Amino acid sequence: MSTTATTSTKHVNFFDQMSKNKRDSVILIFLILGVLYSFVYIIAQVYNPGLTFVLLSFSIIITLMHTTMSYYKGADIVLKSTKAIPADPKKYLHYHNVAEGLAIAAGIPKPKLYILPSPEINAFASGRDPKHAVIAVTEGALQKLDRQELEGVIAHEMSHIGNYDIRFSMLVAVFVGLVAILSEMFMYSMWFGGGNRNNDRQGGGLLIVAGILLAIVAPIAVRMVQLAISRKREFLADATGAKLTRHPEGLASALEKIKKYNEGNMKVSEAVSHMFLSDPKKSFMDNIFATHPPVDERIRLLKAM
Repeated sequence: MSTTATTSTKHVNFFDQMSKNKRDSVILIFLILGVLYSFVYIIAQVYNPGLTFVLLSFSIIITLMHTTMSYYKGADIVLKSTKAIPADPKKYLHYHNVAEGLAIAAGIPKPKLYILPSPEINAFASGRDPKHAVIAVTEGALQKLDRQELEGVIAHEMSHIGNYDIRFSMLVAVFVGLVAILSEMFMYSMWFGGGNRNNDRQGGGLLIVAGILLAIVAPIAVRMVQLAISRKREFLADATGAKLTRHPEGLASALEKIKKYNEGNMKVSEAVSHMFLSDPKKSFMDNIFATHPPVDERIRLLKAM
């Protein structure tokens, strides 16, 4: 038997997958913090420490204002932008029954349920905590998925809620936003000569060059790390959903149908596309800036559980 075949049939424990992806997510956050700390240190060497404190405080205020609004109003914004409508309990009784059963199993309140007007198979979850959570699935998902597949999809979204992934992603967004704002401020000061640069210090010129390089590279680097975190949280939701249903084949089968039927042309803003079960819009840049793991890899891991 080949090495590839052996790897593909190796059993995967969903508890191990959950632990691994949680651990990897934390490691990646510390990587972002390392970049942020390095950037702040360079600025502190180029400028006086007092100005660094002012810049950092200003950046924190701007970033927190933006993320706080997204945190508390995010679900409403996403529902409005996707044109989701409330799922009528009588018309979508099956949908409500599945969600209620999984919410009981997950130990969280039943989320508010919505319908997305699209023939494609997809879904998303939003909300700052389980008490303020929503789940939306497409009409295509309700029409094309059987009960076990629908359970797998909803369990995945329920896992995002139970794992506080919205809150986690907001925390990451704060750090990424800080790096972006500090980078813009530093480059602005270089172009227009603002600030009190310590050019007379030994190695001051090298520090400025290092600062410029970091200002260019850091925002790209932390964005790539943010995308890696997003992919890890998708793997985590897959594993947690498998634990919830004890039937990982359900979600695996749903992903196979997504791969087969979805055309990737949902009218969804790029700002919210990362929240969906599968990327709702196909792009030639997906391989580089993918917010979701490859569907084939997700299916492979689910079938190995």
